[in-house]
Amino acid sequence: MPKVIAVFGAGTGLGISVARRFGREGFRVALVARRRDRLDALVEELAGEGIEGIGFTADLSQPTEVPALVSGIRDRLGRIDVVAYGPISGDQGFTPAAALDAATLEGLVPLLLLTPVEVVRALLPEWTERGDGAFLLAQGHSAAQPMPHLSGLGPVMAATRNYLYSLHTELADRGIYAGALTIASLIARSEATAKAGAAFDSVEGPRPTVVDPDDLAEHYWDMYTKRDRVEQFHPAAPAPPAAV
Repeated sequence: MPKVIAVFGAGTGLGISVARRFGREGFRVALVARRRDRLDALVEELAGEGIEGIGFTADLSQPTEVPALVSGIRDRLGRIDVVAYGPISGDQGFTPAAALDAATLEGLVPLLLLTPVEVVRALLPEWTERGDGAFLLAQGHSAAQPMPHLSGLGPVMAATRNYLYSLHTELADRGIYAGALTIASLIARSEATAKAGAAFDSVEGPRPTVVDPDDLAEHYWDMYTKRDRVEQFHPAAPAPPAAV
């Protein structure tokens, strides 16, 4: 049976590029997003390239809906081998740390922390039985490197990053891989890029570069096949200064 990748938060940027990259390797693709019109367009785009994709509508800010969503994907495609989780959209934005409040964090926690945890919980029995599986997470650079005036998302993603590091070590000897792609660039063709770009416009310092999502998808494929690191930075993280 062909392997299946489920792209949680499928969109016109990284999501479709990841679907296309894995699809070229023979994966069938489950695309998960809120909007049916977007999903239909992405499925049609993949079909034009000879890749089988099926769309599933879901609100990923509702972690209690994950078990039914995972079951629905299994019912249609038979299995799930890989999850690519990266549902950030223009609806989420940065908040200066000095202006941050509990309500803002509470609004981000379900999508960025609770739902990925529930996705892993829903899939671990299947992956453990098969001795193979992979959870790939896309996150912003502020998860690893706090930046003034660009908070809110970062603290919540940092908690998920902490979880992923522990998960990677605990599951590696079962044949299950967990890895994070930490992105310090804006993503071309992504709906989130315009809003994120506006946030960076209000902060002193250079704007981040814009990366082709096809390059990020190539990182994902390399991480999945090699399984030799828990985190991949793009651009690559600078080497620490030499000791003196």
